Amino acid sequence: MKLFFFFLISAISLSAPRSSADEFSAGAATSDITPPMGVPLDGAISQNGEVSQIHDRIQVRALVFSNGKTKVALATVDNTMISDSIFDAAKKKIKAETGIPGSHVILAATHTHSTPRGMVGLIDNPAFASYLESLPDGIAKAVIAADRNLQPALAGWSSFSAPEHVHNRRWFVEGVETRQNPFGETGEVVGMNPGRKGLIKPAGPVDTELFLLSVQSNENKPIAVMGNYGLHYVGGISRGHVSADYFGIFSNAIAKELDAGPEFVGIMSNGTSGDINANDLTAPARKFKPFERMQFIGEDLAKRSAPVVKKIKHREHSSISAVETVLKLKVRKPNADRIAWAKETAAPPGYKLRLTRPQVYARETLALANYPDTAEVRLQAVRIGDLAIIGIPCEVFAETGLAIKAAKIFPHTFVMELASGYHGYLPTAEQHTWGGYETWPARSANLEVDAETKIRAAALELLTELSGK
Repeated sequence: MKLFFFFLISAISLSAPRSSADEFSAGAATSDITPPMGVPLDGAISQNGEVSQIHDRIQVRALVFSNGKTKVALATVDNTMISDSIFDAAKKKIKAETGIPGSHVILAATHTHSTPRGMVGLIDNPAFASYLESLPDGIAKAVIAADRNLQPALAGWSSFSAPEHVHNRRWFVEGVETRQNPFGETGEVVGMNPGRKGLIKPAGPVDTELFLLSVQSNENKPIAVMGNYGLHYVGGISRGHVSADYFGIFSNAIAKELDAGPEFVGIMSNGTSGDINANDLTAPARKFKPFERMQFIGEDLAKRSAPVVKKIKHREHSSISAVETVLKLKVRKPNADRIAWAKETAAPPGYKLRLTRPQVYARETLALANYPDTAEVRLQAVRIGDLAIIGIPCEVFAETGLAIKAAKIFPHTFVMELASGYHGYLPTAEQHTWGGYETWPARSANLEVDAETKIRAAALELLTELSGK
């Protein structure tokens, strides 16, 4: 039975002043994409059951900018990851309604783990398929509404360091001789969330920057604030519950902290956090009630962001542009021995119990065997004044994001991961040699070993092209 969804469009003001032809303008809006009960929440690796309760509604949060000649759009989608085809369908609808080409629209999943995964072909389930079918409309509606809300505006940006909530979850560990990966192999020197015993040192850095893009009307009325922070997600949820995680909590809390009106749109985008979480393994373990930790982190970041936003110098920005490129990268397909192992290990058809870790990866191996040999990976970059925003369709490690920022091609840069599609984790070639969850071949980690090197280089080339240098 086909399911139908109601999309609540907020932040629409029919009386909002329209911008004139050549002035800097901006608009913001949201749409509701909360799934109905019964839609599966399972992922490629996770086994989360079906939607049984809505803790907080999930949304698309959008910003559109115009200088009278060029428009660009940014939007976050409360979802774990979203297939290229879903984003492409949304961009097609956006272009038809607004004229904004897909190359000028960065759409990114937040990576909350408390939603149905937006991956086409992941689950054979009518309710899941119907939800995915509804997503392009829900995504497009927020951007279309934001475009309708364009009004003369001012924008500015700043950032601050928030190191307390970001920790590298990949550690060099002792006892590598006895640690087995899902394929029965030993010798990996790095583990993801390995516990508090036998730790040697983190396997990578963290990006502590919380970047803030703020938009106001010409009368200094807050229109939107977009944060960007490299924290994977927080979690600590109840099974079957839907939530936007700390991304949604920040978005609501920043509105309260700024005493903004009902048309204000708060947004938190995910930075480069493929190897980052909120767990400090060097500190004593602490138990939290369901949703307690994400609530604290979201509200803490909003409370600390508000005074920074209030000090930002907002102004017009005539330079608005966008560029994109598509890389053809190899997929790490399983060899004959791995496929034989998978066939022996996989759960039988109709198996109803919770899968073991080897059974999960046996299923993933067989799925990867049917993948194309190559993947088209789309990278995007948007310019607003001297700010550049990069979109990468992977779970990007912090070291990659830090390297892109450190190039200083623009005075200010931030990266939105899981943008324009989903191509899994993006470890560096060196991280691949160390092993660990993010390197295990699966639908969640399928690109060639050298993918990070190529994507990083392409991102820097886009920034250079965007800068005109």
